[in-house]
Amino acid sequence: MSSLYGEYSYVMDAKGRVFVPSRFRDELRKEDKNYFMLSIGLDRCLYIFLPSKWEELLANNMAIFKSENKEEERAFKRFFFSNASEARVDEQGRILVPQNQKAYASLKKDILINGVGNKAEIWDAQAWKKYKKDVMEPSFEKFSKIVDL
Repeated sequence: MSSLYGEYSYVMDAKGRVFVPSRFRDELRKEDKNYFMLSIGLDRCLYIFLPSKWEELLANNMAIFKSENKEEERAFKRFFFSNASEARVDEQGRILVPQNQKAYASLKKDILINGVGNKAEIWDAQAWKKYKKDVMEPSFEKFSKIVDL
């Protein structure tokens, strides 16, 4: 089972291209593919899926998107899938981030790519720094009391 992990700092070029960590590209090669699936994510980041993980999402009847409120479910599916795209890896190991996705995640020049297990995330570096301080750090104290790794 493939897993994406680690934190990587990159600079997005003027054309919106960004390097994908070599370890993630290695996982992609194992699938004999030359593209990732890229979509908007929660918390104003972008999600990078290996094609196999994207297919799992669809094959499971999109159970993760199920909601009691069908109107909200349809709205989220429309937003998520209409903002998805294939991100082909070029010869240098870069993907092109579409303009609508760059705008959604407020991506500027400095970005972070974080592996989070079944997917990776692309964050604007300043937004990631703020998220870590405001959301992650307070969570650590809570989870340190209930999780023992």
